[in-house]
Amino acid sequence: MTRQSKRTSSKKACAPTFYNSLTGRLEKFTPLDSGKVKMYHCGPTVYNFAHIGNIRPYITADLLKRMFLYFDYEVTQIINITDVGHLQSDGDEGEDKVEIGARREGKSALEITEKYARVFFEDLAALGVDTNGTIFPRATAHIGEQIALIKILEEKGYTYKTGDGIYFNTGLMPDYGVLGSIKNISIREGARIGINSEKKDPHDFALWKFSPVPSSGALRREQEWPSPWGIGFPGWHIECSAMAMKYLGDTFDIHTGGIDHLPVHHNNEIAQSQSATGEKLANYWMHSEFITVEGKKISKSLGNSILVKDLKDRAIHPLALRYWFLGAHYRSPINFTWDAIKGADTALRKLYKIYKERLDPEHSDVFESPALDDFMASVSHDLDTPKSLAILWQVVNDEKISGQEKKFLFVKFDKILGLGISRINRELGAATERVSEADIPLSVMLMLKDRETARAARDFERADSLRDRIKREGFNIIDDDDGPILYRVSSEER
Repeated sequence: MTRQSKRTSSKKACAPTFYNSLTGRLEKFTPLDSGKVKMYHCGPTVYNFAHIGNIRPYITADLLKRMFLYFDYEVTQIINITDVGHLQSDGDEGEDKVEIGARREGKSALEITEKYARVFFEDLAALGVDTNGTIFPRATAHIGEQIALIKILEEKGYTYKTGDGIYFNTGLMPDYGVLGSIKNISIREGARIGINSEKKDPHDFALWKFSPVPSSGALRREQEWPSPWGIGFPGWHIECSAMAMKYLGDTFDIHTGGIDHLPVHHNNEIAQSQSATGEKLANYWMHSEFITVEGKKISKSLGNSILVKDLKDRAIHPLALRYWFLGAHYRSPINFTWDAIKGADTALRKLYKIYKERLDPEHSDVFESPALDDFMASVSHDLDTPKSLAILWQVVNDEKISGQEKKFLFVKFDKILGLGISRINRELGAATERVSEADIPLSVMLMLKDRETARAARDFERADSLRDRIKREGFNIIDDDDGPILYRVSSEER
């Protein structure tokens, strides 16, 4: 649990309102316990890199955490790590994604999940996500809790057995599919791999899957555990319910995730949790919308997944992606283009430059500013970050606001926005000292000019190659508005 210290500046109190996917309307937030908020966010399946579409919901979760901390709430935040049980389709068919990843890279399941969990945490750090105090439980560390929950459902008559596992009987829940007002949800045919004819209803879902029998010719699973129903592994949905209930109780305040989780995964969570406890799982459900890339859905077949490391390879600061996310409402679909992210990078660097060079180096923490009230009102209104950014730029351009007050507002705004405005300038301060042209070898100058030509021609592969060669010569590059800046790097960085 984390709590922010009391603020020294006064401002109007803002009662947060959120769009609740459960009711389909904006609602004032009322916590279960005064001054406290408990949140669960569906985490990654750690079998491969997370692309920018996967990442977006964690920015939403981080904004919620930052906002609640700003208002002095005690925050309990859970982001699970799925390291077993996530099959290829929503219909509980196909192979476990972790097992596929292990075979793909010739590693063990543990090696795969450790590798991609580490990359996930690195991506969160690069994007300014505050993980201080956040709990990241892993599915494999909570097998006992999942088995115990399935046993409760079995005792209450909600389960049945098929040849490949133990299933939840959705037919016993008259309001199944209540989330998002989806009354007759369907399992997307394109996402299904095979059909289990033993299911009583296509919407029924696996709680426990049996491991393949070696004599059947199927590959033996690497991850499996004993259970009252036989050797096997938990279904994907049961892990979230078991871990949410362990860390947050039978009912908690807010559950978030990507919009793709709403029709099946989240409705399944509600079904199994509420059948087991008789209590509401979460009071507020919030979903981040899809991202397209150049107007097309992100898919393996198109090969258009954009990763955080791809931004770094093109000398775009990862926080530019966060800035780009903030420029659209979390419930609005957005379309990624390289021109758009370069524009976000330019805007972000302008903010850094303004903060560093144009604002008063000393600032007070006692301003009572209408701009701060407007900013917090925008954030509190269903995380209206496009309006929040607009207010930030209004402050930048308002000549009636003093440099001291602007710096005060930058600091306050950034507690929510998480763009690292003051931190990043400390990091870039020493790095942006231009190396005298006389001290740059001719070979490096020629490569630098060649790289600028390649960038202008959008030949990023060549530009990246030249960047690496320049680094081996002892220089790093920051692409500033006024052109590339060279600075020296230590021998350890080469």
